[in-house]
Amino acid sequence: MNREDAKRNEKILVLGDQHPKTRAFIRARRGCGSRRLGYCALVAVACSALVSHAQVAPSPAEKASYRGLHAAAARGNAAEIKALIAKGEKPDVRDRYARTPLHVAAYGGHHEAMRALVAAGANPNTLERDRYDIVTIASVADDASTLKVALELGCSAKNVTSRYDGTALIAAAHLGHAEIVRTLIKAGAPLDHVNNLGWTALIESIVLGDGGRRHTETLKILVEAGASLSLADRNSETPLALARRRGYGEMVKLLERAGAR
Repeated sequence: MNREDAKRNEKILVLGDQHPKTRAFIRARRGCGSRRLGYCALVAVACSALVSHAQVAPSPAEKASYRGLHAAAARGNAAEIKALIAKGEKPDVRDRYARTPLHVAAYGGHHEAMRALVAAGANPNTLERDRYDIVTIASVADDASTLKVALELGCSAKNVTSRYDGTALIAAAHLGHAEIVRTLIKAGAPLDHVNNLGWTALIESIVLGDGGRRHTETLKILVEAGASLSLADRNSETPLALARRRGYGEMVKLLERAGAR
């Protein structure tokens, strides 16, 4: 592990239970019956997962060190990208985190740079080290305009991404990004894909959500699109049971009206 990675990990560990995704892990386990699992151990597990599996955008230090296409992509300079390609640079060159210039441009929301790279032959479906593509990057960022460009450029909403073997739809549902979820469904994202945690997008909107307006709207969109109400998690708990156990009243009403059991 280099110094930069160590600093990033230290920051996450210091944040501990104040980190929003750590709180999501805690909410997901709340009421599971595993009372012997210590709070500190749970936070440690959650933080470890964050270090290993969260999306990692290029840091300021990485951007400053970039040269060639990565530097042009980080600046969103489409004209420079075209000039570098004309000189023979390869569009799918990777940085130390296996990000291509296209990933870097997507993180920055640089649409013309993205278009220039794909026009020059960059693979719109390529994955970086943690197995994220540009559709998932845009979805997690709640960046509707970049998502639209990524889909137009040929990145598929059906890709299996992340070390959780998930999809962009699952990631967006987890975060309560309702309009992103709607866009991904229209783009053909698989509604009932099950990741390696045993969760679908619908289940993640409940167990990693907060039961509030955004996650309830996300759940509503998934239900109306035809997502399965009967697919259970690894503990054989259905979406309705999971919502009831968490006390998410509006979600419970929505699921019951839809015929969930």
